[in-house]
Amino acid sequence: MSSSSAAADDDFANRNSSFSVYDPNRLSGEGSPMMMSPWNQSSSPFMKSSWSNFSETASQKIPQNGLIGSLVREEGHIYSLAAKNDILYTGSDSKNIRVWKNMKEFAAFKSNSGLVKAIIISGDKIFTGHQDGKVRVWKTNPKNPSVHKRVGTFPTFFDIFKASIRPSSYVEVKRNRTALWIKHVDAISCLSIDQEEGLLYSASWDRTFKVWRIGNSKCIESVKAHDDAVNSVVVSVEGTVYTGSADGTVKVWKREQKGKVIRHALVQTLLSQECAVTALADSNSGSVVYCGSSDGLVNFWEREKKLVHGGVLKGHKLAVLCLSVAGNLVFSGSADKTICVWRRDASVHTCLSVLTGHTGPVKCLAVEEDKESTGGDRKCVIYSGSLDKSVKVWSVSDMVIDPNQMVIMHQGQGDGYWDSIPSAKY
Repeated sequence: MSSSSAAADDDFANRNSSFSVYDPNRLSGEGSPMMMSPWNQSSSPFMKSSWSNFSETASQKIPQNGLIGSLVREEGHIYSLAAKNDILYTGSDSKNIRVWKNMKEFAAFKSNSGLVKAIIISGDKIFTGHQDGKVRVWKTNPKNPSVHKRVGTFPTFFDIFKASIRPSSYVEVKRNRTALWIKHVDAISCLSIDQEEGLLYSASWDRTFKVWRIGNSKCIESVKAHDDAVNSVVVSVEGTVYTGSADGTVKVWKREQKGKVIRHALVQTLLSQECAVTALADSNSGSVVYCGSSDGLVNFWEREKKLVHGGVLKGHKLAVLCLSVAGNLVFSGSADKTICVWRRDASVHTCLSVLTGHTGPVKCLAVEEDKESTGGDRKCVIYSGSLDKSVKVWSVSDMVIDPNQMVIMHQGQGDGYWDSIPSAKY
């Protein structure tokens, strides 16, 4: 690594974020022993490992909603996933980002910071959010797609240098402590992208979300969004942005543009509760927004002229750590080691099945449509990353209902019902 590269990546050497579970200064809502793990950087990113696949004979016996394969690698918990066109990127608490194609390891590249907490794909670029508060940008080589090169870091070293000499660039982040507004001062928890506008959103445990213009790598806005760690950010249709925090709130922000200046204004607080908000997701059309919480519940809101609370999905015993939506299917991963598959019909959600097999909390999900599915039977391929250090691959059909696991959530004055479990209070 060149000296300039080292300099650029060492400017957080004295950052607030720490990997100790007992650090009293953590801003994170994820600092429990269950969610943390020690650094583990001993593995080379280029040591191959293989998918554990079922034989063809065994696969014929697998139900339509079931496990296809599993990857286990002893290099740390899986914290982030991204999938596109049968290619899967996995991030863990090592420095290695692995690339999988057709269930075989295709490539690997190494960052200068461990604990890759977020991955998002845009065209031929891959954006990764890290423990050190930086976003790194990678690009695939068009002649050799297995080769990945780092082509940028948000914020750039030059932008940090320019901002550091202007007193107006500093903001207070804690009592008696200031930092540059263009830099996250704690771990990045989530990334979201607006492809049409060319904007990248990063949320952080430092209680802010920041907006980046992808074309020139500039931070164009930093929003002090919450009173505790921001665990999720989702940019939706028409410039609407949702943020969820360990402070128990879900907030709605509207993007406003005057000339070249972009600002986000708070327009609504959807939820305010005692327990932490841990995950957000919205439907492709932006008509439904889902929120997972540390109490195991998934709230949802429906958008017509405005957002209205639609009900609660009650399928987990412990915290919901991740959510993903594909068409009319909703997937919730939990600290109870399971993944619930929900099908939405208008305001009614049916739990088609509960996917079991992980031996640790399910931390992240990625969904792709199965290109081999035909007719009315729409299938998806689900990737799940866990703190058991494994990634599992599932095949799910929206036509299959397991009668032993079926749960129906009815809409009724915003209350959800699952057997005899009472509705949530807000």
